[in-house]
Amino acid sequence: MKINIKKLDADAVLPTRGSSQAAGYDLYAKSSEDTVIPPHKTVMVGTGLAMEIPEGYFGAIFARSGLASKQGLRPANCVGVVDSDYRGEFMIALHNDTDEERVIAGKERIAQMVVMPYLSVEFEEVEELNETERGEGGFGSTGRK
Repeated sequence: MKINIKKLDADAVLPTRGSSQAAGYDLYAKSSEDTVIPPHKTVMVGTGLAMEIPEGYFGAIFARSGLASKQGLRPANCVGVVDSDYRGEFMIALHNDTDEERVIAGKERIAQMVVMPYLSVEFEEVEELNETERGEGGFGSTGRK
């Protein structure tokens, strides 16, 4: 699969992946300047890129494991969704979960994108749903007693 990509900033870094088996493509901060993220705040960090995700797919934006576990920085919405018809700049809302100010260096890897298929469905309103053994059992209903 090929994805058309447009640099909106001449210095933007194209997505990369850490190995040939990596599912995620690293996204980079576009700015060559540092971005400060205050404690418990969210800052929008641009990538300087726009893409054409193919129809039937979406770009799932996930945290970079090292950035999240070592620096306490993650996408504010935990998992972002970039639809195939979006043509604007890929922006990452990075949230600082720590009590300390964090700094994103210019051109640092800030998130990863996994391109995933989705099913387009139609919802049909009905009076009753099919019965199951679980029924209406919610959180923890299938676990330990």
